This record gives sequence, structure tokens and C-alpha cells, in this order.
Amino acid sequence: MENLQDNQFDVWEVFIQSKPGLPHIHAGNVHATDKKMAVQNARDTYTRRGEGTSIWVVPSLNVTASDPDENEMLFDPSNDKMYRHPTFYILPEGAKNI
Repeated sequence: MENLQDNQFDVWEVFIQSKPGLPHIHAGNVHATDKKMAVQNARDTYTRRGEGTSIWVVPSLNVTASDPDENEMLFDPSNDKMYRHPTFYILPEGAKNI
């Protein structure tokens, strides 16, 4: 087999904020040589119709994720802290979006 060379640029993860005050949501990824090109490629790819007010790009190599096989161990401790569940709070009358 031939010695294949990787001709792809670095992969960057893209996060878009749709409106000020809302969280950035992962939109996908782009290939780019540097951060400036990554922002431009993200804008061209994910905000062509004016959606979005902010773009974050992060090199994929800098993203660390948990192992899905360890979900039970990783997320189990939060189940024993009942105060984290909103069932103990009384909502005031007229409160919305809580």
C-alpha cells in the first residue's frame, strides 16, 4: 500500500450563540490552518443566513470528553444529593420559565 499523506487542515470544533445571553451550542466542525481561518470557515458554514451573534472555535485536539463506558461511575454521585433536585422548592405564583 502507498504511503498516504494527510492533506487535511486541522479540525476545529464550532460553537454558535444564536442570541446574546444564550449559551453557545456545538454546531459541528471545520478544517482550518489557524484560528482566524477557523472563524471564517465557521461563519461561512454555519451562519450563512445571519443566524448567530457569536462564534467560538476550539482545536479538536484541545477537547477532552468523558468515556461513555464510565457514565455510571461518573454521574452516579449526583443522584444521592437530593437538594440538587427541584422537588423541594415551592415556586412563587406567576413565576415563569423555572
